[in-house]
Amino acid sequence: MLESLHDFVSGLPVVIQGLGVALISAIPFVESYFGSVVGVVAGLPPVVAITAAVIGNVASMLAFVMSAHGVRTKVMAGRASAEAPEPEESGRRQKLRRAFDRYGVAGVSLLGQTILPSQITSAAMVSFGANRNAVILWQTISILLWGTAFGVLAALGVSFLG
Repeated sequence: MLESLHDFVSGLPVVIQGLGVALISAIPFVESYFGSVVGVVAGLPPVVAITAAVIGNVASMLAFVMSAHGVRTKVMAGRASAEAPEPEESGRRQKLRRAFDRYGVAGVSLLGQTILPSQITSAAMVSFGANRNAVILWQTISILLWGTAFGVLAALGVSFLG
């Protein structure tokens, strides 16, 4: 898959390769960390690759957070008027909720990308009732840190391999 993404970015005109990195970084599981690597390996300067990857991932995460917030608002309004019981949670959702209850928004945002994409974890946290703005802040910090770390490692690897 990473090879296909690399081919996509490399096949674009140089002036819009950053846009290509932003587009692929908006895909869950690719995100800023793999997007920045693809950009660096494709020949973009690390700062451009990392910036584009972070922008694409943040844009995608924002769409998920805002959608989850809208859905939660409507569901909670409907539940308040009908007093419907909480639906049963799946095993994966229960695991994420336990991590959220234990580590909070900051912990899940910073460490959650090792398990699930930022888009999924951010939407889940908002659906659990976390403050939308806190989720956006901590997810943005996490996306920036992960994208920078992987982009720098890719740049070091590319320069080492020469």
